[in-house]
Amino acid sequence: MGLHSPHSPAPLVPPFVYWTASVVINSYGRGMPAAFGNECVAGGSMSEAHLTGPVQLSVRLADQSSEEELEWVSAPLGLLRSAQPWRTFRWYKGQQHYSGTYWAATVRDHVIYESRLELGRLLFADFAPEVRHVIAQPFLLKAVVQGKLRRHVPDYLLFTDAGPVVVDVKPRHRLERPEIAFTFTWTRRVVESRGWQYEVWSEPDPYEMENVRFLAGYRRDWLFDPVLLEGLRSIDLDGRRLGEAFQLLPCRRRLKSGSVPRCVVP
Repeated sequence: MGLHSPHSPAPLVPPFVYWTASVVINSYGRGMPAAFGNECVAGGSMSEAHLTGPVQLSVRLADQSSEEELEWVSAPLGLLRSAQPWRTFRWYKGQQHYSGTYWAATVRDHVIYESRLELGRLLFADFAPEVRHVIAQPFLLKAVVQGKLRRHVPDYLLFTDAGPVVVDVKPRHRLERPEIAFTFTWTRRVVESRGWQYEVWSEPDPYEMENVRFLAGYRRDWLFDPVLLEGLRSIDLDGRRLGEAFQLLPCRRRLKSGSVPRCVVP
């Protein structure tokens, strides 16, 4: 079906390395880098990155109004689910990242991204069956950490079968920077204080990324004949080649001369 495998020639993509947080939706389950573990954080220990005041969040609504300085622990999920991006992507001369919008089948709407790497995480979220809703730039977090007011806008909020997941996306080479490590550390503490999951996501495996990107084109359900899909689902296709699947499908008639066959399930 044109999918890449470790035994096929390498695709024309950069040699990325998959590096994620410990609570990430993926098939590898690799742990967080040392900078985000329980032992140390660049610029200080985990114990030093303690919260010394209340945590608040602000969300933007569909009418462009906002609900600001809500208590983090009691902010209703319904409000967060309907939130609009706190900030939208920016365009300026010489910018080093690529921003845009992606039509996500999961939400049946466009979702913004601020970089190609964020687009990659969005593709994975749209591909994962356990993800039920996706919000980009979901809220502004405010917390007093080490006596100073800190602010952070996560990249994504995923509503999953296992509960909400807050996602920050950052290239691997930037994760060791002290200011980034510190921000992700206190953000993780805030997120997990509510019983949610927190994820730091970096470059994925190139083969998996290309496969997910390829399959994303087949999530537009209105482009497919529902009767044809029903016929395919009634056949055991496990382990079969694409050509064999075509031969097994009971195509009975054509809509008109020269048209693509419409299959009728007997």
